[in-house]
Amino acid sequence: MARVCAITKKGSQMGGKYANRTRATIFTPTGKVRKYANLQKKKIYIPELKKSMNLVISTEAIRTIQKKGAYATLKKAGVLK
Repeated sequence: MARVCAITKKGSQMGGKYANRTRATIFTPTGKVRKYANLQKKKIYIPELKKSMNLVISTEAIRTIQKKGAYATLKKAGVLK
């Protein structure tokens, strides 16, 4: 299973460029680096359904759940039917 947030669909990205100073003189790239999203395993309780779910979600999604509520956030993301 890919490491992707269930709510925001955040995954990894390729990064790693070279500095502008290097660009101005000679071309020496530093290589590619994969940058991963800040994903956490969380057990979330949904009071409307009276059950818990284990999810891998980003820290941004955790803040969204705290702000808007678990049921509304998971329903909008398509995790709940």
